[in-house]
Amino acid sequence: MMDFELSEEQKMFRDQIRNFAETEIAPLVDEAEEKEVTPLQLFPMMGKLGYLGITYSEKYGGAEVDKITECILIEELNKVCAGIAGVVSTTHSGLGTRAINDYGTEEQKQRFLVPAIKGEKIAAFALTEADAGSDAIALRTRAVKDGDDYIINGSKMFISNGTFCDFVPVACYTTDPKEVKKRGQGISLIVVEKGMPGFSATKLKKSGNRSHETAQLYFEDVRVPKENLIGEEGKGLAQILTTLKSGRISYGARATGMAQAAYDLAFKYAHEREQFGKQIAKFQINTVKLVDMAMHIDIMRTMTYRAAWMYSQGMNCMKEACMLKIYATEKVQQLMLLALDLHGGYGYMREYAIERLWRDAKMLNLTEGTTPINYMAAARELGI
Repeated sequence: MMDFELSEEQKMFRDQIRNFAETEIAPLVDEAEEKEVTPLQLFPMMGKLGYLGITYSEKYGGAEVDKITECILIEELNKVCAGIAGVVSTTHSGLGTRAINDYGTEEQKQRFLVPAIKGEKIAAFALTEADAGSDAIALRTRAVKDGDDYIINGSKMFISNGTFCDFVPVACYTTDPKEVKKRGQGISLIVVEKGMPGFSATKLKKSGNRSHETAQLYFEDVRVPKENLIGEEGKGLAQILTTLKSGRISYGARATGMAQAAYDLAFKYAHEREQFGKQIAKFQINTVKLVDMAMHIDIMRTMTYRAAWMYSQGMNCMKEACMLKIYATEKVQQLMLLALDLHGGYGYMREYAIERLWRDAKMLNLTEGTTPINYMAAARELGI
């Protein structure tokens, strides 16, 4: 049965997280963006309020909510600041902890997942490399067994939270790639912890999402105990794909939240700005722009909730997740331009929030699988 109405609990949660984002996060945004730093004080604050890892089991401190409720949180956070939202929800509560929750041992969950949900430890996720982006399984980072340890060597690029994370699951080959029979076999996820000798990070500068710190990671003979291996050795690719499926649905919520914020700004400005004796919202060309934005935001939100519902039902939704990622992250680029155009020259000025939203939106169709990669994945699901 299809039901497009949120439950009373979901509406209450939406109002709570919206209030938190507007009162606690919004005042931090300008300084965080200007200084290009993440306000780390939000982690313990959000942990105490139960806003981290909300889909995980109550046994570990989560709320066991469904994917739709998580998407509500992600949308509301991204309406206020995409950079900060990406740090706390997409990376920390998603990519950085999903594999540990789904495949980790009880000991790993107690060491990493529980403090992450409390906001006491911060997670990252390391997959991409300088020469292994869309073709992720071309990665070169290696983990070689040495007694009861692994010795990791290699580097990772564009890693969110990499400058300040307490732990990071690292995708690496635990088998020599030349010896595997099938491409992609032999990849494992191993948790590297802050302070391990040989592990270091260099901060990267970005055009947008400046409050979302990003790093290049280096692993030089990093000795990691075998207890930090997530799941079965050599089965990391399946773990990564499962993690990315959830993440692509989250990106639908991210794009929807950012698009809604852009629409709200454009709507307000178009009704305040007057030219030729009337509000610019009353000019037909601008009316069409506003209606077009509202229409596509509604489509994005509906697609997001449908994919999220399928995910929570345990249904195969890889096709829907990929199609959502394509549509939402490409469409938000167009909607940002419409919103910026409605602001005229002011939209290009940094003191106007639409300028930041416009820059931030571009990252969405580059990460969690580029648009071409998602087209390829959707094609496989369709049997093309």
